[in-house]
Amino acid sequence: QIQLTESGGGLVQAGDSLELSCAASGGTLSRYTMAWFRQAPGMEREFVGNSKRLGGDVYITTLADSVKGRFTISRHNARNTMYLQMSSLKPEDTAVYYCAADLSATVNSFTAKDYDIWGQGTQVTVSS
Repeated sequence: QIQLTESGGGLVQAGDSLELSCAASGGTLSRYTMAWFRQAPGMEREFVGNSKRLGGDVYITTLADSVKGRFTISRHNARNTMYLQMSSLKPEDTAVYYCAADLSATVNSFTAKDYDIWGQGTQVTVSS
């Protein structure tokens, strides 16, 4: 039903900032748990952070330790879009970044296999 499309990736220098967008079509994402994952060459897909609805317009966000203090997840429900604001980027952040939706939204999952819908990914490259 729902489709996700990431955008905003690119080539930046260490210390720079970048904002990724995940736009939904074919459905409304406000009730879904939405997550960002990333995958570097030769590495497993890694949890970056997610946003789970607690009730109404209140969400809880969880970020991986590797990005805490540097990355922020936000949701703009009127635009049906989730964002990942990244700052103080490091070469280690280089990866393809994916957004994903958990349609059941029961358990607050940080595991890729529990997510149902995925975008195509957007490349983020951070040079040193």
